[in-house]
Amino acid sequence: MTDVAIIDSGGANIASLVHALARLGCNATLTRDSGLISSAARVILPGVGAAADAMTRLAESGLTTIVPALTQPVLGICLGMQLLFEASDEGPTRCLGILPGTARRFVAAAGRPVPHMGWNQLDIVRGDPLLDGIPSGAYAYFVHSYALPPGADTIATCDYGSPFTAAVSHGNFHGTQFHPERSAGIGARILRNFLERC
Repeated sequence: MTDVAIIDSGGANIASLVHALARLGCNATLTRDSGLISSAARVILPGVGAAADAMTRLAESGLTTIVPALTQPVLGICLGMQLLFEASDEGPTRCLGILPGTARRFVAAAGRPVPHMGWNQLDIVRGDPLLDGIPSGAYAYFVHSYALPPGADTIATCDYGSPFTAAVSHGNFHGTQFHPERSAGIGARILRNFLERC
C-alpha cells in the first residue's frame, strides 16, 4: 500500500511537496491511477494554475467521481483545496462539490496586488488535528488569486483586505489555501499532523 498518493493534477511545485514528505519519512507516489489513489493510506490533491485546467485533467483520469468517494484522509493544497468546493469563478468552473462554496477572485487594491503572494498570518478559528500545535499568528506561504469566504468548515482564516478561508476540515477532507511544503517549520508540522493525526 502506498503511504500517500499525490494526485497528478498538473501544475508546478510537486517536487517540493514530495521532498517535504520525504523529510518526514513518508513514501509518496505521484499518480493519476484510480486504483493507487483509492488504496492509498492518505491522498493529497495539490494544485497550481487554473481551476478549469485542473478539473479537465481530473475528469480525463476519471477522478472527478473517485475523489469525492474517498474515505481515507485527503488533503487539498492551494488550488487543490479550492477544487474540493462546489465551484470557482475562474472560468467559471464546476469543482468536486465535496464542500459548499465558490472561490472568488481577490479585488486588487493599493498595497494588495493580485495574486496574494508571500507570507501571511493564520487566525485559528477552531481546534482541529490538522492544526495541532499551530498558534494563531503563525505565518504561512500563500500564492493565489482566488479564495473561499469563511464558512462552517473553516478552521483557520487569513486576511487580505477581508478574511478568507486559509484551512478547512470536513470529515476526512482537509485543505490548506497556503503551501505547507513552502511554509518552513509551520508547514512541516501541518504535514506531519496530516500524516499522523488526521
